Amino acid sequence: MKAYWIAHVDVTDPTQYSEYTRRAPAAFAQYGGKLLARGGRSQAMEGRATPQRSVVIEFTSYEQALACYHSPEYQEACRYREGAARAEVIIVEGVEVSVGSGSVLPS
Repeated sequence: MKAYWIAHVDVTDPTQYSEYTRRAPAAFAQYGGKLLARGGRSQAMEGRATPQRSVVIEFTSYEQALACYHSPEYQEACRYREGAARAEVIIVEGVEVSVGSGSVLPS
């Protein structure tokens, strides 16, 4: 079952943060990550104010998503994010949806 990284990021030092964004995609690709959303328009409908950046990355499995996050490659990229941004990263497992079931919500 697929899994997703959902990240909300507020950048405080764009120059330093650019080093993170230069390195992190290699780790995503190594673990089969597919960028679905990165930046772009967004609006908070509930909860906290809209972050500067919202990112969604799809992985083939929850295990792959976790492996990517904990990988040496990604953790090296994260060193460049420290002090340059406030980030919230959540990994969530997707759901299987039966076509014609009449519901897209998990049971």
